[in-house]
Amino acid sequence: MKVKQHIKTVALATALAASATVAAAQDKEPIRFGLCFDLSKSYTFISPQVAQAAQDLTMYTNENGGIEGHPVEVIIRDHGNEPQRGVECYEQLKREGVFLFNFLSTPVTNAVLPRAMKDGNVLMQSFVGRGDAVDGEVFEWVFPVGPTYWQQAANDVAFIKGQMGGDLSKAKIGFIYLDYPFGQEPIEILKTLSEKEGFELELYPVPLPGSDQAGAWSNIRRDKPDYVISWLLAGGHVVASKEMRRNRFPIDRYLSVNWLNEVDIANIGAEEAKGILRGTNVAGGQEVPIVKTMLDTYYANGKGSGPENLVRDVYYNTGMAIYSAGFEAARIAITENGWPITPENMKNAYESIENFDGNGIMARLQ
Repeated sequence: MKVKQHIKTVALATALAASATVAAAQDKEPIRFGLCFDLSKSYTFISPQVAQAAQDLTMYTNENGGIEGHPVEVIIRDHGNEPQRGVECYEQLKREGVFLFNFLSTPVTNAVLPRAMKDGNVLMQSFVGRGDAVDGEVFEWVFPVGPTYWQQAANDVAFIKGQMGGDLSKAKIGFIYLDYPFGQEPIEILKTLSEKEGFELELYPVPLPGSDQAGAWSNIRRDKPDYVISWLLAGGHVVASKEMRRNRFPIDRYLSVNWLNEVDIANIGAEEAKGILRGTNVAGGQEVPIVKTMLDTYYANGKGSGPENLVRDVYYNTGMAIYSAGFEAARIAITENGWPITPENMKNAYESIENFDGNGIMARLQ
């Protein structure tokens, strides 16, 4: 996989089969992943599911011999979506010898990125962070495994173009977004596509936390866009659904970023949510093989890493996808270079992942 070029879609698989016994894995040095997540403030509706998936995958991998005989260790810390706390988490874990990091937050990832680049540590940037980080010539230590927000926004525009007969020259597209780095990230690519495709772009910023959308939707009612692309989160979608009803905007013209899950649909109401659109980065549901394995192996016996309801959530699948890729990269690094894994070896391993789809959890890496 050449991350130096753009990644349209990503496929992930699990590094679960190991050649060593469980006992041998426990005797060897661990492969350590630093998970500095927001577990207390803004992203508590996402981070627990992703962390739980990482813990379950780690448990399963270790019980099946580890990765090339080495156990996996995930170190989970809270940064509260505060960039300075994220930097502190990075520095602390770096002192402890960790060089594989994931922050699951755009503002925190952006704050840590220059340090990781300078230090030569691997930054796992899946489904968050800077869109231009796909340029591996510049961001050589950053791995946006999965569609970036730029790519997701471009895919949304391509979908709308298809729905409108392949011509956007007379179209009007609205973009409603949380007015901070996460929500602002797709704006430049949307402006570029507006100039290229000829559609009119209207921007509708919403202040944090997303509960005050009345003004934005009044403007949407006035402007009458053909579609609205949404970069909101959790309860923001619920508020948006109510505003759509109030302003008579059809919900089947509302296209959400990937951060919309089963809980949001339930809070909107199953009937009310019919027709809502979402950009999806992973396969949902519990029939995905690795998710089904976790349910059958651990949750059916009361041995999962957390509550079972969090497994029945697309964000759990997201976590499985992220860490399956990381575990596969670690396997490649050890297979090709032996132990110990170095940051350089891990970087090269990430770049060499290909033909890898996690048995259907996401599209195949090319």
